[in-house]
Amino acid sequence: MKLSLYEQETIILYNQAEAAAEVYTHDSRLLEKLRRLAEKYPDQIVKKDRQTFTVPKRCVSVREPYSNQRRKAASERAKAAGYRPPTPKKGSE
Repeated sequence: MKLSLYEQETIILYNQAEAAAEVYTHDSRLLEKLRRLAEKYPDQIVKKDRQTFTVPKRCVSVREPYSNQRRKAASERAKAAGYRPPTPKKGSE
């Protein structure tokens, strides 16, 4: 059964007593990132099932949004440093 975009949610659960958080997601980009991290750090990030991972709570953060001014300044610094964004993989767009 295919879920609507609205139903394709991500849920992050943690409590004050434990050092780990549980991440349940239908976001394909986040799933791929979690899979790669689980391979790289198998002692810290554990795949529980197809869409659920256990991660250290320190990996979960909420950040202040970028202002347009801050985004522009970061873009200019990256261009000055010669950074070029990666090209999309064939078939991923």
